Parts: sequence; C-alpha cells; structure tokens
Amino acid sequence: MPSLLAAILSARGIADPEQVRQLLSPRKEPILSPHQMKDMDRAAARVRLALERGEVIAVYGDYDVDGITSTCLLTRFLQERGGKVLAYIPCRLEEGYGLNLEAVQTLAQQGVNLILTVDCGITAVEETELANRLGMEVVITDHHTCKDALPAAAAVVDPHRPDCPYPFKGLAGVGVALKLAMAVAGPEQAGAVLEEYCDLAAIGTVADVMPMEGENRAIVSLGLSRLNPPRRVGLASLLRCVGLEDKDITSVSVGYTLAPRINASGRLGRAEVAVELLLTQDPVRADELAMELCELNRERQGLEGEIFHQCVRHLTDAPQQGAILLAGSQWHQGVVGIVASRLAEKYACPCFMICLDQGMGKGSCRSWGGVNLFELLSSCSHLLENFGGHALAAGFTVREENIPALAQALRQTLAQNCQGAELPSVLEVDMAVQPQMLSVEAVEALDRLEPCGTGNPRPILLLQGAQVHTLSQVGRGRHLKMRLEARGVSLDAIWFSADAEETGLYPGCRVDLVFYPQINEFRGRRDLQLQVVDLRVVPSRAQLERAIYEKFVRGEVLSVQEAQVLLPSREDFVWLWRWLERQSAAGSVVEDTPVRIARAVSRSSRQREVPARTMLCLKVMEERGLIYLTHRTDRLQITLRPVERKVDLEDSALLKRLRSILECGSHPDAPLS
Repeated sequence: MPSLLAAILSARGIADPEQVRQLLSPRKEPILSPHQMKDMDRAAARVRLALERGEVIAVYGDYDVDGITSTCLLTRFLQERGGKVLAYIPCRLEEGYGLNLEAVQTLAQQGVNLILTVDCGITAVEETELANRLGMEVVITDHHTCKDALPAAAAVVDPHRPDCPYPFKGLAGVGVALKLAMAVAGPEQAGAVLEEYCDLAAIGTVADVMPMEGENRAIVSLGLSRLNPPRRVGLASLLRCVGLEDKDITSVSVGYTLAPRINASGRLGRAEVAVELLLTQDPVRADELAMELCELNRERQGLEGEIFHQCVRHLTDAPQQGAILLAGSQWHQGVVGIVASRLAEKYACPCFMICLDQGMGKGSCRSWGGVNLFELLSSCSHLLENFGGHALAAGFTVREENIPALAQALRQTLAQNCQGAELPSVLEVDMAVQPQMLSVEAVEALDRLEPCGTGNPRPILLLQGAQVHTLSQVGRGRHLKMRLEARGVSLDAIWFSADAEETGLYPGCRVDLVFYPQINEFRGRRDLQLQVVDLRVVPSRAQLERAIYEKFVRGEVLSVQEAQVLLPSREDFVWLWRWLERQSAAGSVVEDTPVRIARAVSRSSRQREVPARTMLCLKVMEERGLIYLTHRTDRLQITLRPVERKVDLEDSALLKRLRSILECGSHPDAPLS
C-alpha cells in the first residue's frame, strides 16, 4: 500500500488488515432490507394500492439537494410503473419548509389522493389532519428528528422514530426514499431499483452531510460509479457546464461543485429548475437548465457574500458571546443558512440567523462545538412558533417581539450545558507530513478512501515551516494562490475565500499549513495542489528568541528549554566586549540595533547570532557596571564605563536567576533566585 495512504489509515487507528480491506471495499457493505424500518410495509402497500387504483400521487419534497433528489427519485420510479404523479416542492420564500396547510389545500383541489412526503413531514401533525379531512391520505418518509407526537398518517417511515428497529440511523432523506422504492418494487426487483437510482441517492446523501459509514458507503460508492459517466441527461449537461465532463466524479466533486448548484435553485425559490433538470430526457432543454442553475449559483454567491460581510462588520462593532443571533429585514431567506455556517466557523460558536417580515422571523441555524441544535431549540420551544431539523442544522419561526428573550434563553442554556467552558475550536488533522511524501501518485492513491464524508473524512494534513515565495489573488480576487517552498520542495497552494492582506501573509514569511491534498487538472496536466484549510504564520527563530528574552525581563517563569536559549557562555561575553572596545576606541558612543550588533559579533566569533542572548549580555554588563545602556526606540546606545577593578560577571543576579531555572527545572514552583 502507498506509504501516505498507509500512514493516514494508521493515524486513524485502522491498522488491522481486515479493517483496511473493509474500509477500502465500500460496496461490500451490506444493504439492509427496507422492511426492517418501522411502517415500511404499510407505506409500500399504500403506494402499491395507489398504483393499482390509478390514484393521483403527489411526491412532496424539501427544497434542498436531499429533498430535490428524493422528489425526483420517487417521481421517476412511480412514473415508470404507470403512476399518475406530480412533483411538488414548496417555494422556500413564500411557503417555507415542509408540508404546509395551503399546499395541502392546493393538492386536494388538483385531485390528489395520496401525498407522499420525502425528506420532510415528520412534524406535520396539523397538515396531515387537514389532508385526512379533505379525503386524502399521507405517507411520510423523512430522516429528521421526531417530536413527541407523530402525524396521523397512513404510514410514518423515519429511522429516527423511537420505536424504529432499523439498525442504521444515518440515511439521508433520499436514502429513505430509495428504501421505499425498493420495498414497493419487491425483493426480486429491489437490486435493480438500487442500481437505477443510486446516483440520485449518492448526490443527496453527500450534499446532506450524512455519515459516510455503514450502508451509506455502499450506496454512495455505487452511485458515484454511475456518475462516471452519468446516465441521466440532466446530470451530463450539468457536469459539462461546470467543467467536470471528462473527470472522475468523487464525493468532493458532488459536495463542492454539483450540490451547490442544485441547492441554489431551492435557495432562490426556483427548485423547479433543478427538478426539471434531473427529470428531463431532452438534451437541448437539459443544457438550458444546467446553464440556468449555474447562473442561479452565481447569484446565490453574490447574495451570500454581501450578507456575510454585513454581519462581520456588525459583529466587529458589537461582539456577541456564547452564540451569535442576528436578525434583519432585508436578508434573502434562501442564503442565510450558508451565512450562519460561515459565521459559526469564523467565530467558533453556534449561529442563528433570522429573516424578519411583518413581525415574524424565519430562522436558520448552524451548530458548532458539538452543540445539538434540535435539543437547544426544544429547550426554548415556548418562545418559538415552530421548529425542526437535526443536531447540526435546523430551522425555526419566531415572533419578532420574542427574539431578545430567545437570544437570552439560548445563551443561558448553552452556558449551563457547557458549565462555563468555551466551546472547542479545534481543527483535527490526520498527520504532519514531510514535503517529500507528497506526490501526484501518493495523492491519487488517497482516492481509495472514497466515498469521504462524516465518519470517514477527506484526508487533512499538516505541513510545518513552509516558506511563502509568491502570493496572488485569483478568481476575480476572491481566492488566494500561493507558491511555497518546504525543505527544497516547491508546492502550489490555493486558499478559497481568503485575502493575503487580511491573513497577514507576505512573501518570505513561514507558515504552518493545514490542507487537503488534491490533484489539479488543467489543459491535460495533472499537478499536485494543496487546498488550504487554515494556516498560521510561524515566527522566525529571532522573533521566538526575542519573545523569550522579553518574557524573562518581565519576570515571568521560563521553561528549562527557554532558559537554555538565553544563557550566554563566557565566550559570548568575551567576543561582545572585544567588539565594543573596537567600536568605541575613539571614545565614541556605539549606536545600533540589537540584531545588527549580534550579527557583527557573530562575524567576529564565527558563532551563530542570537540577538536575544546578545541583549542579555548587554543587560548583565550594565548590571555589573561595565557599560551605560540607553534604549532609543529600536536602537541601543552603548557607552563603555571606566573600570578600575576586575568585575565578576558570575555575580550577576540575572545570570543567577537563569541558572536557578536550569538547576530546579524539574521543580517549576521552586524560587528562581
């Protein structure tokens, strides 16, 4: 096995050969029977009955990628079995999330007999009751967290039901929809259904950030293979539109390229564009829809960036502690969830964004530091009109007058749960690497870890002490491209949504760099590229030594290693004194910076220059009456004093204090002098 891949697996605790074989063979993960899921038998029987009777079935989905792929999967599946089907996704801007009363009435007027929800409906108690009164039946399939009361539907299929014995709880909404299709088809055709719709299931599962464990790995792995090349006309057009036509499609391609474009349609209230793209059989129409999705994504990026920078400016002027809660009347409801995610990451705390309209606020929130948002909102439910979601992301509705009380309640609950401790802001890295370990071949081998996601994350590495050679803003100034050098190896890096000035980078500085290793394909060339996740500027050795000296002068406790850096030898004093005598031979005052003085002395002595140690020697000489020492901003003025007797430098209090640290280093609380 390639050494980089082997090292990453070992770092993750996967050292047993059988474990490795299992991880690298995702399609061998067992696909569980859909009938293990509570109410699946009832749901499948009701759908079969609708097909037999020729009833009108409405597939009612959510407007995100998971909901759109779920809707398209069951719509196409039922149509191919002769079903009378209409796909319905609520307009995010006008109807909001999930099954709503107005939509139920509209569907009844259109002659719908059965409403089949996908990726939503688990909290639609009132809406289901209305549907029942209007003579319709409802079958709910969802994967979100349940509340205490379940809707009175013909069937409620959700692996998160407390009474559901299904062993794998990590299915996306599209995964549950796929299971329903397999159950309706029956055991003899279930495998063919999986083969036919695994591509849609893979896209929805990756986009919804579901755990890449258990049967999700088998579904997504099989689905990615069906995207290389894609069989659906719409997906082929979209891949061509984004420049991925001839490239291998991975979970990264789906998560960072396909999913945002499909998602943009729902966020901007145009989910029907993505639905039509995934369902169309017309190549010309598919090309038109793919271009429209890409344009909607550009519009989404512009709106998101504008709101994000507005919020950052506000938080700079009025910082918030514990949790961020912001409300605005001019924000676009469709993009505040993404902004909440970016703010949560930037400020390392949960973020709640509320769009105000006529006294009512619609909120989107994103978690941080392991905070369970569903439980947090449940604790504040008396202040909310409605809420739903899961641990990492949720939505809610709140009256404008309740927002201050909501902010206070959220922060109080967080403080109680965290017991006063700050939420962790941690970047978990697989391993530190030497630059020689990085090559196109080594990084290509990491593709064997696919599909990547929660539970099996994309490899993330650390490179220490790399020097920045060049910096340039690319992508209309939105991204930062860098040329690095580490131990004689030149490397290219890209940092998305970063600005050199804001990050404090400059040519010549050294950085510790956390990155995703990837292959950049351009004009037929395949080159190694580091996709930067985060970095920090590394102080130079002289800066570190200066910091130790200043710490010592302030009287702070030094470690043994720090004391060893500062402690001068007898030769250090001898060479410095000889240099001072030469410079002041004509009776003049010596004036220069500590760095240049140290450099000049080191040239004479052929020893490494340590400006901090030189400063300490000067302070000792001043203490023992050998020199007058005056500080002038960044320069020193040194005048030799006439000395009539021999001076014992060893009697210096500064030197005694340093030696005391070295002598009692194993007892940090021991006195220093």
